[in-house]
Amino acid sequence: MNAEKKERIVVKKIWTFLFGFTVILTACGGSQEAESVPTAGEEGRAPEAGSIILATTTSTEDSGLLAYILPDFEQQHGIKIEVVAVGTGQALRLGEDGNADVLLVHARAREDAFMEAGHGTRREDVMYNDFVIVGPADDPAGIRGQADAAQALQMIAEAEAPFVSRGDDSGTHTKEKSLWEAAGMEPSGDWYFSAGQGMGAVLTMADEQQAYTLSDRATYLKRTLASIDLEIVVEGDPILFNPYGVMAVNPEKGDHIQEALANQFIDWLIAVPAQEMIGEFGIEEFGNPLFTPDSAAWRER
Repeated sequence: MNAEKKERIVVKKIWTFLFGFTVILTACGGSQEAESVPTAGEEGRAPEAGSIILATTTSTEDSGLLAYILPDFEQQHGIKIEVVAVGTGQALRLGEDGNADVLLVHARAREDAFMEAGHGTRREDVMYNDFVIVGPADDPAGIRGQADAAQALQMIAEAEAPFVSRGDDSGTHTKEKSLWEAAGMEPSGDWYFSAGQGMGAVLTMADEQQAYTLSDRATYLKRTLASIDLEIVVEGDPILFNPYGVMAVNPEKGDHIQEALANQFIDWLIAVPAQEMIGEFGIEEFGNPLFTPDSAAWRER
């Protein structure tokens, strides 16, 4: 086994340990429900021939999108997708370190920086939805219907109403930080809690604490099926636009990078049939899709 492959296995073991440790802490703390967190294959095992590691944001996993679309790819192509669902920042670092083959994330400026630095060889638009600010029905900060999302956060801070942040360097956390910057504020105080958790867990925590949080719409809607009582109080500001992109990791990271398979996956994801599946996802449960297809092939159809 070469040094690069050994290093990759070590990193995967660390991720498996950290994910498991997080779930244990969650279960013991009682402040939120424990969630199963996907890992890239069995502990200590590098991907087998005919499989690729997809590092992706938690929203694609928590919303149920991956479970809906990936079986089609695996059945068609005989390629196993091993999913690591983490924050966008962590997914990008996995790509930078050569510990993933393909990334599906949602932080466009950071994706562009990833490509400009030579960590990836290809980036394609995939889909979009939007972010929403959700909170308790009694809306203690009085932000319901506010058209300016940054102003809404400023009102939350002035009221010192509880707010739960992802705090995990994810795409959602990146968007939240940009909103605070637009508001000219740096949040701090007992009212502001940085969770360091995925979107599903943060929504559960905010619901239990009757706090506000920023969420992608898809994960919020999916979590309403778990009987959370939070309501959408701010939506529609253009700054809340949430595009997703897919990137192939540069094979110069090591011989273990599955460049051909990664590109095969990207070709499938951006083609019209997979885009149609994305556009159908959520209609049966919610009456509207949770994501809007947006690949070049979809726009040109």
